[in-house]
Amino acid sequence: MNEAATSRSIGVCYYPEQWPQNTWEPDAARMAELGISVVRVGEFAWSQLEPARGDFRFDWLERSIDILAAAGHSVVMCTPTTAPPKWLVDEMPDMLPVGADGRQRQFGSRRHYCFSHQGYRRECARITRALAEKFGSHQAVTTWQTDNEYGCHETTLSYSTAARDGFRQWLAARYGTVEELNERWGNRFWSMEYPSFDAVELPHNPVAQFSPIHVLDFRRYSSDQVVAFNRIQVDILRELSPGRDIVHNFMGRILSFDHFDVGGDLDISSWDAYPLGKLIDRTRSTQERQRRFMRAGEPDFQAFHHDLYRATSKGRWWIMEQQPGPVNWAPFNPAPRDGMVRLWGLEAFAHGAETVSYFRWRQARHAQEQMHAGLMRPDGVEAPAADEVRELKSAIDALGWQPTTKADVAIIFDYPSQWAWEIQPHGTDFDYFDLNFTIYRALRGLGLSVDIVSSRDPDLAGRKLAVVAGLFCWNEALVDALRDFDGQVLIGPRSGSKTQDFAIPEAMPPDLPEDLLDITVTRVESIRGDCPIPVEGGGSFRTWHEFVEVGEKANITAKTADGNPAVVSQANVSYWCGWPDEELRDRLINQAANEAGIATHTLPDGVRLRRCGDHLFVFNYADEEFDLGDLLPDAEPILGETMLKPSGVTVFNIKP
Repeated sequence: MNEAATSRSIGVCYYPEQWPQNTWEPDAARMAELGISVVRVGEFAWSQLEPARGDFRFDWLERSIDILAAAGHSVVMCTPTTAPPKWLVDEMPDMLPVGADGRQRQFGSRRHYCFSHQGYRRECARITRALAEKFGSHQAVTTWQTDNEYGCHETTLSYSTAARDGFRQWLAARYGTVEELNERWGNRFWSMEYPSFDAVELPHNPVAQFSPIHVLDFRRYSSDQVVAFNRIQVDILRELSPGRDIVHNFMGRILSFDHFDVGGDLDISSWDAYPLGKLIDRTRSTQERQRRFMRAGEPDFQAFHHDLYRATSKGRWWIMEQQPGPVNWAPFNPAPRDGMVRLWGLEAFAHGAETVSYFRWRQARHAQEQMHAGLMRPDGVEAPAADEVRELKSAIDALGWQPTTKADVAIIFDYPSQWAWEIQPHGTDFDYFDLNFTIYRALRGLGLSVDIVSSRDPDLAGRKLAVVAGLFCWNEALVDALRDFDGQVLIGPRSGSKTQDFAIPEAMPPDLPEDLLDITVTRVESIRGDCPIPVEGGGSFRTWHEFVEVGEKANITAKTADGNPAVVSQANVSYWCGWPDEELRDRLINQAANEAGIATHTLPDGVRLRRCGDHLFVFNYADEEFDLGDLLPDAEPILGETMLKPSGVTVFNIKP
C-alpha cells in the first residue's frame, strides 16, 4: 500500500446552479471562514450545461469556479453522467435500465441509464470531453470525479437488450466456444445446453433457480461494465487534464461491482459516509444496538469502509459526502448527537483520509432531498454542524499528520465471494459481508487497527495476523502469499468451497494444498438461529456448520459439544468449522492475536482506537463517558481529555 498524503483538508458539495448567482460570492467566503478549502461541483448539472444537444452553456459554471478560486478553494469537477437530461432519454429511450422484473425504469430521478448501452457511453464520452476541453487546464480544478455513486439504487444490474447482447459477447470472449461454456457451466443438468452464444438469455424471471454459474458470470459481466464505463471517462480526463487527480465516490455496503477493479483506474477512491442513515438499512444491527447508537452510528461500519476503500486505490482516499445532520432517505432520520460530526471527521482522517467533504453546503429548498440537512439551512443561516466543522478544522491544524500506519492485522476481501453467496446462500442468514464485518468488529473491539486487502493482491508483508473468511475460491497469488506468511492465519468457514466455475472442487473443500491445511470438508449444513451448536470452552456455531476429516498434518484444537472438530490447526494456520457466535468469535480472535504477539485492549462497547503514525486516536460512540487512565495509564493526551465524554475524541502520542 502506498503511503497516503499527510495533509488533511475539509471540503463541501456545492450546487451553484440551484441558487441565485448573487449568493455565490458570499457562499465562497463563508466556506473559507468555516475552514473549507475543497469544493465539489457539477455531478447533477447536465441539463444546465447542455439544455439541448450541442447547446453548451458553460459560462455559469466557469463564473462559479472563478469565484471559488478567488476565495482560495480548489475544485472537484464532476462529470454529470449520473443524471442524463430528458432530451437525451427521449432521443434514445432504450438507454434506460431494465429491472429484474423485466420492467424498464423511468426518467424522473437519477442513475437512469444502463452501463451496457453503447450509445449512452458515447454520449458520456462526448460531455466528458467537452468539459475537459473547457476546464481541464483551469488552475482551480485540481480533481475530477467520474459520475456519482456507481451502483446506487440497485443500478449495477440491468436486464436490457443492450446488457443481453453485451453479455453474449462477453461469454464468447471468456469461453471461446459454446461447447466449452456448456461443459464448464454443467449444462447437462436439467437439459440446459445452449446451441450458440446468441441463445443465452439473461438470468431473471426463472421458473426455478438459474444455474449459479450463469448468474455469477452475469454478475462478473455487469461488474466489468462498470469498470469499462468508468474507464472511458478516466482516459479522456487523463488526456485533456493531465496532472489532476481522478476520483469516484463509492457507497457503504454497495457490493454489486468490484471496487478494486474500478479503483485500479483511479488516483483516489472516496466514499459517501452516512452513519445514521446506514445504521438501519446497511449494518443489520440488532434493534437494541440501533437504539443505543441511534445518534452516533454503528461504531465499526464507517471504519470498515474507510479501510476497504483505502485499499481499492492503493492508499489514497477521501470521504466525498459526509453526513452533517438528518438525512432524508432512511426509515428514520434522527439528528446526530452533539460532537459526532467532528468525531466522524477525525476518525476518517485517522484512517488516512486526505479530505472529508460534507454533503451539502446549503439544504435544498426543492425536490427529493429538501429534507436532507446541510451545513447551512435553506435560508442561509448556519446549521448546527457548521460549528463542529470549525472545531474539526482547529483539531486537524493542531495535529501533525503522518502516513497511515500499516496494521498488524489484514482481512482479505473479495467481491465475487459476496456475489456467490448471494446466489447460493444455502441458508437465509449466510452473508459474506456480514461474516467479515463481524470479524472486523471483534478485532476493533480488542483495540486493533485493521487493514483490508484484495484477495488478488494480498499484501501480507510485515503483518502478524491474516484473516480469510468465506472466500469463494482460491487464487494462486493468495495461496502463495499464505504459504510465505510467517504470521498467524485464520481461515473462516466456507473458504475454498467452490472453483471459479462454481463447482465443488474435485479435491473437496477447502481446496488447499496439504502442506498448508490437511483437512477435507465432507458435508455442510446451515442452521436455524435458535439451534446453535455449542463448542467446548464456551460459545457456539450459528448460521453455518461444517463436518471435516482431519489429515495427519493437522490437529483438532477445539471440538463441538458432540465431539466434532470445531477448530483445526496446522502450523500457523487455523480453520473454523462454522460461523462463531460473539462469545466464540471473541475467544478465537483473542487467542489468535495472542499467538501472533499482538497487544490487545478490552474496550468498552462504543469505544474504538485507531493508530496513525505516532498518534493513537480514541473515539467514543457511546453515550457514557469513560476514564482512559486505565487504558493508557502513562500517556498524556495531545488532544482531548483522559475522561472521554460521549462523542469525544482523545489523541495520544505513542512511540513505536
